Amino acid sequence: MNSTFKTQILEGIPKVLPAQKQYETVINHAPKRKAILTKEEEKLALRNALRYFDKQHHATLLPEFKKELDTYGRIYMYRLRPDYKMYARPIDEYPAQLKQAAAIMLMIQNNLDYAVAQHPHELITYGGNGGVFSNWAQYRLTMKYLAEMNDEQTLVMYSGHPMGLFPSHKEAPRVVVTNGMMIPNYSKPDDWEKFNALGVTQYGQMTAGSYMYIGPQGIVHGTTITVLNGFRKIGKEPKGNLFVTSGLGGMSGAQPKAGNIAGCITVCAEVNPKITQVRLDQGWIDEKITDLNELVSRVNKAKAEKETISIAYLGNIVEVWEKFDEANIHIDLGSDQTSLHNPWAGGYYPTGMSFDQANEMMANNPEQFKIEVQKTLRRHADAINKHTSKGTYFFDYGNAFLLEASRAGADIISTHPTIGKEFKYPSYVQDIMGPMCFDYGFGPFRWVCASGKPEDLAKTDAIACEVLEKIQATSPPEIQQQMQDNIQWIKGAQSNSLVVGSQARILYADAEGRIKIASAFNSAIAEGKIGPIILGRDHHDVSGTDSPYRETSNIYDGSKYTADMAIQNVIGDSFRGATWVSIHNGGGVGWGEVINGGFGMVLDGSKASERKLKSMLFWDVNNGIARRNWARNEAAIFAIKRAMKEEPNLKVTIPNSVDDSLFNSFQLKN
Repeated sequence: MNSTFKTQILEGIPKVLPAQKQYETVINHAPKRKAILTKEEEKLALRNALRYFDKQHHATLLPEFKKELDTYGRIYMYRLRPDYKMYARPIDEYPAQLKQAAAIMLMIQNNLDYAVAQHPHELITYGGNGGVFSNWAQYRLTMKYLAEMNDEQTLVMYSGHPMGLFPSHKEAPRVVVTNGMMIPNYSKPDDWEKFNALGVTQYGQMTAGSYMYIGPQGIVHGTTITVLNGFRKIGKEPKGNLFVTSGLGGMSGAQPKAGNIAGCITVCAEVNPKITQVRLDQGWIDEKITDLNELVSRVNKAKAEKETISIAYLGNIVEVWEKFDEANIHIDLGSDQTSLHNPWAGGYYPTGMSFDQANEMMANNPEQFKIEVQKTLRRHADAINKHTSKGTYFFDYGNAFLLEASRAGADIISTHPTIGKEFKYPSYVQDIMGPMCFDYGFGPFRWVCASGKPEDLAKTDAIACEVLEKIQATSPPEIQQQMQDNIQWIKGAQSNSLVVGSQARILYADAEGRIKIASAFNSAIAEGKIGPIILGRDHHDVSGTDSPYRETSNIYDGSKYTADMAIQNVIGDSFRGATWVSIHNGGGVGWGEVINGGFGMVLDGSKASERKLKSMLFWDVNNGIARRNWARNEAAIFAIKRAMKEEPNLKVTIPNSVDDSLFNSFQLKN
């Protein structure tokens, strides 16, 4: 099997076409995309697909690809799906000349692992449309290039398409990824549908198209921190209190797991029966309920007995909010984690019809589907408003609920809207993550043990914990809570069984924490205690993402609609030592709504790795703190001044504040 694996990698697109693959109905597949191409554009899509293949195969593949386009709305080239199992193999099993290239191959395959990917046969990792590639020819060609790459070449990736290996140098990134970098005027949702169907761009989400997804663990950690701090905001303990949310598919089913770790009662609604069962089988939820009256009884029991439990309701979240209002069940924390960044193509489902009926309407009557979604959003908001009037703390988890609800005409606009404060309810970044984490430089630092050994992961957990505890002993009061939450997290990481796919871990750390942890890893590699480590982060971080309704939503100087930070971030990472870098249009809040920059870095125990990690990780965090400081965010001003004391070569412009009383006597003309 190993020889078959290596052979298939090295051959790239095979000269002899493999046999057609049977469509596997047990796999969770992407919904049919709406028919958006004209007849001439369909011809163009087919020409674009056939250019991957020798002319001798065109007559065979043309009707096959036309059928895929008609049936699924996309050309996936199912025939080229490899025969070998898709998972993150130990790094030494990859046929590559460079450890860095093998590490990238490992991460790509992890993103497409059946246990990790949402729609593995359509090459979609999460979020409904977060693709690693658009088709299987791109996958095969990319893996071949990575296998052949030397350390004076860089692989250039255009929205899933491997443009090729270009001469560079040893210090350059080995891969540069761009996804969906559309001209601004062509960045509406239907533009994604059209140009993705043509095969010329894709939606990389965040860590999907940049090969840095580590399964649900990343979002479990972020949600755990959010839920803990949400309960702190309302002055309650999680135990015996209720968190209501939705979405088990597109965002990995992380919320119920996070609720269990935080210690509360979690109810999470999901409309897809297949993915609900998957999350139950995986242990990400404790119980599944299909009847609303039964759900009410079960929640009342959990409240009375102060249980820590996660319950999936198979049905629409709107029904839950409305039923709990009718039954006088108090919701302490409320949120939404459906993939509303993708509202018209499977990210959110309307009430009043089954899952299958909705999918059929989505594909065949998209205009009516949009009407039904917006009708449901208005109902959804009305139900939430009833609960918040009774004391529920509701926050948008950042998947564009508030934005799309406002576009649907729902009652969620603030009575005194200003830039950054348009809605009745905050995003979780505005209230929690922004002021408590991002402004101080804390964000989702992650690593993967490339050996594939669980014992290496356990060793890295211990190293990271030791480093954080040493830092905490002398850290200022302003960041003690952040340090403690993450020490607690890493101590419980093994027992919470968070690994899905690669042997990976995530925790929130600032620049000091990331550099010291990475340096300790590099030393352990040099001493032969562990194998190579792949560093990365979620783009959802201090510095990597410009997103006005999520990552930068707590920036109130009017600059939240700019994307300079993310662009600067990825350019800066590329010449400071990253192994690969990525920049995307789109992410957790939608196509055209965000720019995401990310990186990967391979540690091999060398002095070069030590030099690179110190330079790149310092920049990767402090670029964002500097921008947040300039927006007059007090925590960021504190953090960047602290960073300048530590690093004399860092000199950042500090804003001057304006006394509010000045405006009391100053009359602004309309």
